[in-house]
Amino acid sequence: MEIRVNVPDKLAAQAQERGVRVEAYVEELLAQQVVQAAPGDGRPRTPEQVRAWLDSLAQFSDKIPPLPEIISREWIYQDHD
Repeated sequence: MEIRVNVPDKLAAQAQERGVRVEAYVEELLAQQVVQAAPGDGRPRTPEQVRAWLDSLAQFSDKIPPLPEIISREWIYQDHD
């Protein structure tokens, strides 16, 4: 993949400080962002872990009021004055 961007002076200076090409420095920055954004450790979850996660999502579902048969504008805005 090839991406062309106008490199800000600050980014170019940071790359130069590290003694690497701007392209290599940008690749390193992007790789760090991907690692930081990845949830968990990348291993697939066991069925028990998935079940525990789903149970945590449903923890307070008994407190959710039932929906009416017909959802009207009045029902949506019933708590607004």
